[in-house]
Amino acid sequence: MGTNQKEKVRILAVQMESVVGELQINIDTVRNLLIANIEKYDGADFVFLPEVWTTGWYTPDFKKTAETLEDSAAIQMLSEIASKYGVNIIGGSFIRKCGDVYFNTCPVINRVGKVVALYDKNHLFSYYGDNEGDYITKGNNPVMVELDGIKIGLTICFDIRFPEIYRAYRKAGADILVNMAAWGKTKKIPWDTMTTSRAVENQTYMVALTQTGLLPDGKENLGHSMIIDYEGKILDQIEEIEGGIYAELDLNKMYEFRDKCTILKDIKDSYEVVSV
Repeated sequence: MGTNQKEKVRILAVQMESVVGELQINIDTVRNLLIANIEKYDGADFVFLPEVWTTGWYTPDFKKTAETLEDSAAIQMLSEIASKYGVNIIGGSFIRKCGDVYFNTCPVINRVGKVVALYDKNHLFSYYGDNEGDYITKGNNPVMVELDGIKIGLTICFDIRFPEIYRAYRKAGADILVNMAAWGKTKKIPWDTMTTSRAVENQTYMVALTQTGLLPDGKENLGHSMIIDYEGKILDQIEEIEGGIYAELDLNKMYEFRDKCTILKDIKDSYEVVSV
């Protein structure tokens, strides 16, 4: 396999239920879930968390729990866990205050507890009363982080409806794609379909991670997190409970599969539509 040859990677994704607007309660919950699941699945290389776990999916409360990067209690907790257990953490997202601007931000923390990357959600969900765009500023660019030689393309929730961002990651060499979400229970078919499609069409492992639990406006999070392989097979999944899912990813097999079916070479330079 030459330069594409890579070791197996052990990943853990933690699904949880946030208490809306209660930053410290959610920090304590996630700390306990991380410790329990990291110790249960001893030896994880990467740990993933869902979107806005610090505050829950209720946009009017976003600014209430916003933190600056420098003074974030959530980041401090994740850094302590990362360094204690020697794991890389893809930290879901928190509401990041930057001056007078707010972002829905994913922090990436390496094995020694250092923040090495930030991804600001590129597409904001402002439909059916969830007016994220009224409170949050959208990010400018996709962000692919490389840790331990593994390249991970970062996306958050509504980003899943834009396959262009995932194709860009694949072209840039992504080994793993992740979508960290707080996904509504009424939209299970789109969730299952789109997350699997992003894996299959890009021949890439996919971590599809969402929250579970009720919300103040009577809505409910789906709670169906999955780890999906490059052929669309579900390696592990969890339903409407708090807990972890775990898988060992064989990247060599993924690259062998890509070498047999080189779909990127079949992409045309232009798909200009001819109307007749």
